[in-house]
Amino acid sequence: MMNRVVLVGRLTKDPELRYTPAGVAVATFTLAVNRNFTNQAGEREADFINCVVWRKPAENVANFLKKGSLAGVDGKVQTRNYEGQDGKRVYVTEILAESVQFLEPRSANGGGFNQQNDNSYGQQNQQQPQSQSYQAPRNTDPFASDGKPIDISDDDLPF
Repeated sequence: MMNRVVLVGRLTKDPELRYTPAGVAVATFTLAVNRNFTNQAGEREADFINCVVWRKPAENVANFLKKGSLAGVDGKVQTRNYEGQDGKRVYVTEILAESVQFLEPRSANGGGFNQQNDNSYGQQNQQQPQSQSYQAPRNTDPFASDGKPIDISDDDLPF
């Protein structure tokens, strides 16, 4: 039997981080996943899928994702039920995320992170020298043909 789900979508609101009485972190969030087709009005619809992630990945999700962030979720479908406040049985279907990938750079979608935190991951009180790094223009294709042959020896090939 197989139960595997892979989703890519945007968070509809900031993740909600809580801790169990035993101190285990759990984060919940809703992912808006576009459908592959449009409705009769020509509008693209989306499915809103509830996701749950546990432990350290839950803390990472809460710290680094926010409303509108693009994320990839790999996990499985889980159903559960409980008795609601009105005494009726409530059924819930959600994705138990085993892996959450952050699919945008930290500076995308409004930022929210400063360079101090980016460079001092786990070292809050130490000052890090700010380094300048070269970033190629986004639309530059290193393999674009400029009319010149590419010189690659057989030793450079992985096969």
